[in-house]
Amino acid sequence: MNAGHTESPLPNLDDLEVEGRRVLVRADLNVPLENGAIADDLRVRASLPTLQKLLERGARLVVCSHLGRPQGKVMEELRLAPVGRRLAELLVTDVLALEEVIGEEVERACASDAEVVVLENLRFEPGEEANDADFAAALAGLAQAYVNDAFGSSHRAHASVVGVPALLPCAAGLLLSREVAELERLLEDPEPPFVAVLGGAKVSDKLGVIRNLLERVDSVVVGGAMAFTLLAAQGHDVGGSRVEHDRLDEIRSTLEEAEARGVDVLVPSDVVAAEGIEEGSPHEVVPLGEIGERMGVDIGPETAGRFGDVIAAARTVLWNGPMGIFEIDDYAAGTKAVARAIAEATSKGAFTVAGGGDSAAALVELGMTDAVSHLSTGGGASLELLEGKELPGVAALRKERN
Repeated sequence: MNAGHTESPLPNLDDLEVEGRRVLVRADLNVPLENGAIADDLRVRASLPTLQKLLERGARLVVCSHLGRPQGKVMEELRLAPVGRRLAELLVTDVLALEEVIGEEVERACASDAEVVVLENLRFEPGEEANDADFAAALAGLAQAYVNDAFGSSHRAHASVVGVPALLPCAAGLLLSREVAELERLLEDPEPPFVAVLGGAKVSDKLGVIRNLLERVDSVVVGGAMAFTLLAAQGHDVGGSRVEHDRLDEIRSTLEEAEARGVDVLVPSDVVAAEGIEEGSPHEVVPLGEIGERMGVDIGPETAGRFGDVIAAARTVLWNGPMGIFEIDDYAAGTKAVARAIAEATSKGAFTVAGGGDSAAALVELGMTDAVSHLSTGGGASLELLEGKELPGVAALRKERN
């Protein structure tokens, strides 16, 4: 089975007339910054194929993105200048990074011969998140065509995501097209056995995904803090571990549905029990029943082995969320074991997808970004798509085909 088998009826970049035109590219350049420097440029590098292809076809670019949550106010520490500098290095060309999003200075820059212009942080303008029609029109007025390559923002009905494509000829960028195709393949064409590996803090974030996948998967493997809510729903004592008590009835119903459909749901049998989540807190591996008053901060080695065996037998794997507090070395063993098992499955020909957010961060930290067939750049967007929802940014592009 070939990656990208599922065809996504999105307007194609190749069909967009760009030569000699200024093209507004909505990218996802929402990178982590530390002391004014980019700490991880994964999303910047992910945007390169689309930007390079447009430049090769004779386009001049206006690149726009949000960064952080400035909530309509200018915040010096969230300016896009560091991203502009990194883009210049990676594209090996001059990049004009502006300090405004719209206005006369921006219009002059976009009308100039500058090959690549980067607008200031979109979310400095209240009109972005409000999907203000005048703000969308001002953005659209900077270019003659529009490309959405920001999969990680396409679940937001913001001006740069849904307002602009209603006003300009538009297409999906290479990253967006691939993200949608690979994730939709999990829903439409998964080769069995299909295993969903889910972790992270809150089961409420993943319940919609679990329910939508139950008719498609053979097994669901659950780790991370969310596992303790499932365990509590099954009647286990989970000590001081995080539990979403308001979701217990909903989880019991979901577990009953999984049983009725013959879907195995695997939960931890041993855990790393710690007295605190801080680095250096006393901790030990114990069977689940011996957690006491402590909290579970990672899956134990027996659980990691069981999870690994199920993953090894899979032909399709979705991974979304770490198995523990992987940022702390003492609590990272479970996440590392699952990552290695998925890497091994990938090497044996399984189609494997890591669904953005903390899963991507874990693979970056482990130096294993090549361990999966597809590493999604969108956390919330990938979850919504896997829930079966249509993303507003994708719907705005698809209207071109209607």
